[in-house]
Amino acid sequence: MEITRRRLLSALSAAGLLAVIPTGRADAATAAKGRAQLLANTVAALAGTATSNARPETAAKLAAVDRAARANLKAMDDAGEGELFAGLALGTDEANLNTAYRRLYETALATRAPGSGGLYGDTAVQHRVLDGLAWLHERHYGDQSKGYYGNWFHWEIGISQHISKTLVLLADEVRAHRPELVRAYVSSMDAYLRNGTDGDVNLDSRFHTGANLADITTNRVLQGALLGDAAGDARIRKALTDQLTVFLTIDPYHLRHGVTDGHYADGSFIQHASVAYTGSYGKGLLSRVVQTLKILDGTGFAHGEELVPTVYGWVKDGFAPLIFEGWMMEIVKGRAVARTESGYADVAVVVEAVVDLASLATGTEATALKSYVKHLRATSRTPLDPARFVSPVSIVRYADIIGDASPPPADLNPAARSVAFNAMDKTVHRRPGYAFALARSSDRISKYEYMNGENLMPWFQGDGAHYLYLSGQDQAQAYGVDYFTTVSPYGLAGVTAPVEQRRTIPELYGKAYYDNPGHPLRFTSSSESQNTYVYFPRGTNTWSGGAVLGAYGAAGLVQSSDAAYRDRALLPDDFVVYRGARATKSWFLFDEEIVVLAAGVGDAGGRAVTTTVDARVAAPDDRVTLTGTRRDGRAWSGPGTADLRRLRYANATQNTAVGYVFLDTPPVRVTLERVTRSRRVVRTANPDTPVTRSVCGVTVDGAAGARPARLAYALVPNATEDWLRAHHHGPLKVLANSPRLQAVSHSGLGMTAANSFTPGRHETAGLRVEGPASVIVHRQGRGGAATTTVAVSDPTMDRARITVLLRGRRLGKVTADEGVRVSRDPDGTRIDVDTRHAYGKSFTATLSG
Repeated sequence: MEITRRRLLSALSAAGLLAVIPTGRADAATAAKGRAQLLANTVAALAGTATSNARPETAAKLAAVDRAARANLKAMDDAGEGELFAGLALGTDEANLNTAYRRLYETALATRAPGSGGLYGDTAVQHRVLDGLAWLHERHYGDQSKGYYGNWFHWEIGISQHISKTLVLLADEVRAHRPELVRAYVSSMDAYLRNGTDGDVNLDSRFHTGANLADITTNRVLQGALLGDAAGDARIRKALTDQLTVFLTIDPYHLRHGVTDGHYADGSFIQHASVAYTGSYGKGLLSRVVQTLKILDGTGFAHGEELVPTVYGWVKDGFAPLIFEGWMMEIVKGRAVARTESGYADVAVVVEAVVDLASLATGTEATALKSYVKHLRATSRTPLDPARFVSPVSIVRYADIIGDASPPPADLNPAARSVAFNAMDKTVHRRPGYAFALARSSDRISKYEYMNGENLMPWFQGDGAHYLYLSGQDQAQAYGVDYFTTVSPYGLAGVTAPVEQRRTIPELYGKAYYDNPGHPLRFTSSSESQNTYVYFPRGTNTWSGGAVLGAYGAAGLVQSSDAAYRDRALLPDDFVVYRGARATKSWFLFDEEIVVLAAGVGDAGGRAVTTTVDARVAAPDDRVTLTGTRRDGRAWSGPGTADLRRLRYANATQNTAVGYVFLDTPPVRVTLERVTRSRRVVRTANPDTPVTRSVCGVTVDGAAGARPARLAYALVPNATEDWLRAHHHGPLKVLANSPRLQAVSHSGLGMTAANSFTPGRHETAGLRVEGPASVIVHRQGRGGAATTTVAVSDPTMDRARITVLLRGRRLGKVTADEGVRVSRDPDGTRIDVDTRHAYGKSFTATLSG
């Protein structure tokens, strides 16, 4: 363990983070003052202050705090024999135990929040809370032999959070009324860290990473302050040192403790080892570290201001590209896509963190963060409700930002931006008027996440599923839980799927996981085998990635079956595996068009397959029209099946439209159906609420036993009929579309883009590429002012060098990224790119001549 510790300290030192923790020990008086400040900061963050709570903006929050506490007290009054809260059975359901502790916290909060109502300062209520803590510890928590059933998260994180915060809120009354509670609970909380070592964090544990690690260590910081002695101070310092690891950028080629969870250089965020998770665990981590910076302010335990630039970078490069008009994109939410909370509610959590980060930042960073808060408020279709913030202080800070005439609202993104989150196999392409989000997968990144009965039908969410967000629309009507509820899981936008009927995990095994502890792979609810084959299986393909050149992008994917199908011979006989369809796909991302190529589309087993060009949902009474032109020039209106040249979906009620230009596509089946399903079909804990949507599907069918097909089409956001007619002889040209090479040109932009998928030489339109690569070439200007800019990326993540040749007149280097060499070749201009350990990064060179 000491060797691991030394390595940790060395890594933190090399990253410049170790200086955040002051060296040396403070004298007793200074340490006591720091602990008192930490506790006071925490109370202020949770309950607000007399000053903050006197502001009218906090009234709704304080009223909600009072209502929750009174409801909890009523449930305590009505409790029967063996109950703490009426109707909440304890002893076998850890979620109920977590709820009991949460309710005690909510009740304590009302007694410490100035202005919350008649419970503020009520010591009798505080004693009831402390007596409730003692009762729970005696009957349901303190006996280690009876605890730790069900979900590990509740025992190591969730319950501990509620306990620690409750004890902090009532620290004075604890000393007076129940002084034994702190040490009893701290001892028990340590014992429940069973994925740790000796009652402490274990940085080598797969459970103690990323957002989970931040939660655990923040708990331990509060526990240390409550202990109020030298051992408590040591606990605080150790917890903060452990938490600093979440600020380290993950280097996939030099992993620390084998951990892949965290933030990457390209803005990606991963949790659970292989799940793209910015929009769920990522926002949790953001909130937790900002809260920790707040509670540490002025305590002397850490110099938190030194961490602010790192967190600012997370917001700018990791979160902002994934938020469109106040909505968190589906591609980074894991199993949370099946929850009823909307993408707008997700962003509200981010906004609170940004508000507080702005108060900690200085200079241009503080200004940019405040402008971003205003931008999110101004562009969101759902009004942001600050009453849902955790802290009344944050509500006041938010009101002050909004009320300040300067700075003006401003996005942290440029209006036009293409982002390759290659470390988590996701792509985002933004333009004024729309945003396009693409979910890929590989042998590095999971195809989907299912867990705990959440996201019951996830099978194809990482197989090129896309989400096209149109400006001005209510995204909760277009996407969110109701999209997954009403759109067939086999017909998600962008997906190629076999025609078959799959069953959910509860349907297959009668419970929320596969249980087989006697098998050599030892399947239990939290086992690594469960993760690998049930919860978040990875693909088996290596080609997934793409290049970015300025505001333009190229992405690609070789579709595969998952790890469970690959390893089916190793799995138990009753374990059900599913074989995926086959396709090689590319997405070329321009200004007005997203061009999609697909080749080798079919199934090795001879099954029929479907490829969904797009799937759009609308309210059942929205006025939706489907109009188009056949290949022979005749007008067409749908739904129906036809050999189409172009199609336009228009929702007149929402004033939105999407066009489709079929460059080389078999007949297209267009459907428009009224679908009603319960939200429970995607998550067992959802209310059994029926949802009705008008679902439009644009699909290409492949018959059973058919030869592999190819498709080429363009998505055109916000397209008008005139624009689509003009595009008949438009700027797009398909240069190649096979499982070896896919390439297009855009004459209006002077751009050629190509994805090569196999070893060997690939040639198209004056471009030669050696081996697998993603390449974009942009030619601008004429004569002596002409420039050619090239971007190159390695989507396999394992090539040492990529060579590209531009045929024709030799060009001279103007600028080039480090690792890019430009040289003359008898056939033109040669570009060699060192891609070793680049992890999908795009390298660029600008040439003249």
